[in-house]
Amino acid sequence: MKLDTHNIACNLRSKGAARALSACLLAVVMAAPVAATAATKWVTSWAASPQGPYPSASPVAQPTLTTVFPNNAASDQTFRLIVRPDLWTSRTRIHFTNLFGTQPLTIDGIYVGLQETGAAVVAGTNVPVTVNGASSFTLQPGNSVWTDAVTLPFVDGTDLRQGGRKLAISFHTVGSTGPMTWHGKALQTSYVTDPLSGSLGASEDDVFPNSTTSWYFIDKVDMDAPTDTQVIVALGDSITDGTSSTLNGDDRWPDVLSRRLHAVYGDRVVVVNEGIGGNAIVTPVTYTNQSGGPSALARVARDVMSLSGVSAVIWHEGTNDVSGNTAAQPIMDAMTVIVQKLRRFFPGVRIVGTTITSEVLASGFGGGAAAAAERIQLNQFIKSSGLFDDVADFYGVTTDPQTGAMWDQFVFNTSTGGAGDHIHPNRAGYLTMGNTVNIGVLVH
Repeated sequence: MKLDTHNIACNLRSKGAARALSACLLAVVMAAPVAATAATKWVTSWAASPQGPYPSASPVAQPTLTTVFPNNAASDQTFRLIVRPDLWTSRTRIHFTNLFGTQPLTIDGIYVGLQETGAAVVAGTNVPVTVNGASSFTLQPGNSVWTDAVTLPFVDGTDLRQGGRKLAISFHTVGSTGPMTWHGKALQTSYVTDPLSGSLGASEDDVFPNSTTSWYFIDKVDMDAPTDTQVIVALGDSITDGTSSTLNGDDRWPDVLSRRLHAVYGDRVVVVNEGIGGNAIVTPVTYTNQSGGPSALARVARDVMSLSGVSAVIWHEGTNDVSGNTAAQPIMDAMTVIVQKLRRFFPGVRIVGTTITSEVLASGFGGGAAAAAERIQLNQFIKSSGLFDDVADFYGVTTDPQTGAMWDQFVFNTSTGGAGDHIHPNRAGYLTMGNTVNIGVLVH
């Protein structure tokens, strides 16, 4: 903007110098252009629930790691973990955790860049990351930390989804880690060096000889996004985590839901996945390294209420409670407690429930008649209790009404091939589930 010096008249000779100078400065300030700065906030753009110490979990298509992690620990190794943020901005931060560790964890050599292919990073995108201004940090057992904000040089603000590209987060573990906090069922290939190979995260080349289908020591990535961005959390068990979906295919039902939401609402929404394979709502009452992680009752504060920018939750869980022979009433009571807790913590939050999918013809108690009857009882409660703002009928769209079992076309295993287990839908089933949700209820 060009100042109009004719209209901003300052007659120093006709007024007191100090008064005239003040008037001139005020006029200049009022006439000068003001740079508009959009208000932003941290929003969680990727998440994966910590579920226990490695190897306590049920990963899918996991390579043998006995020589990679002797004694179930990393030792002087570099990880390159691949994650797909649901929204990108030019500023990010990463959350590291030693939640299930039993000794101090020291990490250095942290870098973040844009994945090219495999463990290679696109040239010029790999940038160093600090924590409290330092290049290394130590976490005591049970503790966690956010990194400092870091600028991503490859995000220009015009494509906040980066065309589905993925982030490569590299870091080096100093010495032996002891028990490693992890999320077993990533269904995403990441990479790790051999033991005693040193800090290699600065390299943009593929110098990682080992692959893994799990995530270690990180559980959240935030992006600095506009204040009207809404975060939708998918909470659940292995069916939300994506068992039997396609490895590296991003076709879990929350992924399908995300694509639908972005198609309608653009960059206003983010979907993050807080499913844990084997997770239950009620049990374990006391967590002691069970493969399914802490119960939903125990972890909801950590895995939902600690996230940045949450505006809605969609919840699919109860399968493992039923197959574990937990009675219907305690499950319904726990559902009520969790929903009420979320509503108190997030005023105005939208909460969508989902009916529990069938396990008929599966092995064990969950495949029998008593479990089938209990699921029907729970599904009636989910649909009619008024507890939820809306209900997605996952049971109805995946179940053959003639047999009460999952439709045959949804049973085969997309991840590993071969027969499915009559519990976890395949790619086709997850597509159907993700397309069933009423997305209008989730967005304010």
